[in-house]
Amino acid sequence: MKRILILGGGVGGTLTANLLARKLRQRVKAGEVTITVVDQTGKHVYQPGFMYIAMGGERADKLQRPERGLLDSRVTLVVGEVESVDPATQTVSLVDGLPLSYDYLVLATGSRIVPEAIEHFDTEAEHFYTAEAALELRKALDSFTGGRIVIGIAGMPYKCPPAPLEVAFLIEAELRQRGLRDKTELHFCSPIGRAFTIESVSEMATPILEAKGIELHTFFNVEAIDADRHVVQSLEGEELPYELLILVPPHKGQQFLMDSGLAPAPGGWLPTDRATLQVGGRPDIFALGDATDLPLSKAGSTAHFEAPVVTERIVAAVEGRTVDHKHGDYLGKVMCFFEIGDGKGTLLQFDYTHPPRPPKPNQLWHLGKIVFNKTYWHTVPKGRV
Repeated sequence: MKRILILGGGVGGTLTANLLARKLRQRVKAGEVTITVVDQTGKHVYQPGFMYIAMGGERADKLQRPERGLLDSRVTLVVGEVESVDPATQTVSLVDGLPLSYDYLVLATGSRIVPEAIEHFDTEAEHFYTAEAALELRKALDSFTGGRIVIGIAGMPYKCPPAPLEVAFLIEAELRQRGLRDKTELHFCSPIGRAFTIESVSEMATPILEAKGIELHTFFNVEAIDADRHVVQSLEGEELPYELLILVPPHKGQQFLMDSGLAPAPGGWLPTDRATLQVGGRPDIFALGDATDLPLSKAGSTAHFEAPVVTERIVAAVEGRTVDHKHGDYLGKVMCFFEIGDGKGTLLQFDYTHPPRPPKPNQLWHLGKIVFNKTYWHTVPKGRV
């Protein structure tokens, strides 16, 4: 029997499990293969929706569903927290003591936010990287009557790279609708020398920032928050006062991966082959999604396109055949929508060798994102797109 163990029930883990169950259904039925997903909560959460909670257009209860209901019936679900991975013995241990053995391990463990890495973050800064925090940001926006709003990024890499710019554009549009735009200064802080990591996207976004009157501060790496003066300070020595501070919190990989020696500190990102998605050269361990150290967006879209690659490689190994490189090599494909406010958006599509060429923002792309958000549950996790 071949045992396939998947850690994480997000986009990447769920989709990989369902694709494997489909490709290996006869072997699973015959008892030759088992597929198990381990998820800490047993709940599948659609994280891109958090931004819309903050903007008043979504509810947290609409963004989660039981993981069991999204998984193929041939996949076993274990709800529990992982304590450690031992690659030498091919064993995963859970906090409750349950050991799980594997022949092939898929690490779809995502990333975690560590706002505590910056003193006063929890009392001074708002964010939208959990449902609870997004709701608090919504409350802060509702009570805002004017002043200076500073939006920044307190560490790289982070999940959903377009999101901070999207939030800046959406807040600006809301302020105009509420008659508060003339009473508000908007500032966007980027830790690098342009508005966005990818140059072609930055070239698209910068004129929009200018047109909306949002001041761009480049090379602003958040170092500290002065709670007494309500000032955010950069590593480069710049200071910005604020009435409302919105920061992307620092992100890291999972602690148990660092403790197990699979992911190096301080970031905790898994050393992942850009084509095979194997971890550290190990033929039996794969990673996808936010957990990897690949130079790509940490987004559900990335995991969406990586899952078929991991599936092909594991299926080929189980069947004892060579890998079909058309399906078993990841080329860095990513695709995501990009909101710019006022009911308009655009689309980002790219891979390792082809940068995005965003089309002119219009209502169609905004509607495309809304439709995608609503149909997600019926399509992506189950492998229907």
